[in-house]
Parts: sequence; C-alpha cells; structure tokens
Amino acid sequence: MTMNAPEAEFIPRRSLHDELTARVRALITEGALAPGEKIPEKELCERFGVSRTPLREALKVLASEGIVTLRPNRGARVSALTAAELEEVFPVMGALEALSGEIACRHISDAEIAEIRALHARMVEHWRAGEREPYFRLNQAIHEAILEATRNETLKSMYRGLAGRLMKARYIANMSPERWAAAVAEHQAILAALERRDGIGLSAILKAHLAGKLATVKDWLERQEPPGNGAARQAD
Repeated sequence: MTMNAPEAEFIPRRSLHDELTARVRALITEGALAPGEKIPEKELCERFGVSRTPLREALKVLASEGIVTLRPNRGARVSALTAAELEEVFPVMGALEALSGEIACRHISDAEIAEIRALHARMVEHWRAGEREPYFRLNQAIHEAILEATRNETLKSMYRGLAGRLMKARYIANMSPERWAAAVAEHQAILAALERRDGIGLSAILKAHLAGKLATVKDWLERQEPPGNGAARQAD
C-alpha cells in the first residue's frame, strides 16, 4: 500500500496514546487500510512522528476491539469482515442501541437535544454534497451523543466494547445511494423521537436502523467475496 502524506501529521505528546489509536482506527474504518491488509508500521510511524512502541500499544487496543489481528513475529493485519461475525455481533449491538435510546429519552437535556440537532443538520449537508467521510464522523457523533445521554456507565462500556468491531461495517453500509438516503431519513426519525422524548419509539427506530445496515453489509460482502472465500475484500 502506498499512502500519500503531503504534510506531517505529528501528534501532540499529551494525547499521544488516544489520538494515535483514533487515527489508526480511522484509517481502517474509512478504507485507507483494507480488510486483510498488513499494517505498514514503519510508514505510520513516519507519518505520525512516533516510535514503534506507542504504535504497537495502539494496535493492541485495536486488537482488543477486534479491528486488528496481531500475529507473533508477523506484525498486525486489519481484521476481515465476515458474515458470521456480523450475524453474531449486530443483534447484540441492536439491543444495546435500542436500550440506549430508551434510557437516553429519560435523561436527555434540552441542550443535548439541541447539540444533536446541530450535528444532524451538518450531517445532512455532507450527505447532500456526497461527502462520505465527514458524514460518517458526524453520524458516529450523533450515536455517541445519544449514548452519553443515558448517564449509564455500564451501558457505555458494553456498547463501546463492541462498537469498534462494527465501525467499518457501518461505514460500508452507506455505500449504496439508496441505502445512504434511507439512513438519512432514519436519522431524521431518530431526531424527532428524541425531541418528543419517545423512548419506546426511539428504541424501535434505532434497532431497525442497525438491522438495515446489517442487510446492506451482508449484501456488500456477498458481492465482494468469490465462492468459497470467507474473508471480505475491499472494493476496487
């Protein structure tokens, strides 16, 4: 893989670990590093101005999230998406999403709803412009804001423990123009339910929202995989 980095992207030392982990995670979820690809450690160290030690610590975190696979003496590779893993993890995430919506509506403040409304408006602008990466970041910020509004640390921990494994799948799920438009409409319904503080309604919308993504990702996987190959490959 050749990654073009016209300008240095050195990371401030005070937030090195978290920021480095987040940046490598973004390279994976946004497609710069493809499923099954070996992590180019030397290139990433040069790109971010870090040594091998903090990079490998970041890779350990991503491995714990299921995003990266570590192999002794063979480096790290981006974990492949498989239909079996998605079938296992998506229903659990759907239940956690549904619960987060129900609980959030009991506790969310007017200010938090206003913040989510603003995030949604910006997200829609990026959708209309066809800008997938900023759209995706705002999409994730909305789901995170709903999770934060639950005030439930146990739920947050369980949700975030699985979220990394599905982040790449969430990004893929908006590849189809039809599915992308449907996702935006679903987010409008999510916002409306929040504004009504309709916990039961929001729970159902969030669960269906994730189910729609599962169907889309499974279809994408089937189109990428040759017969007999269980690992997903990145689209050309």
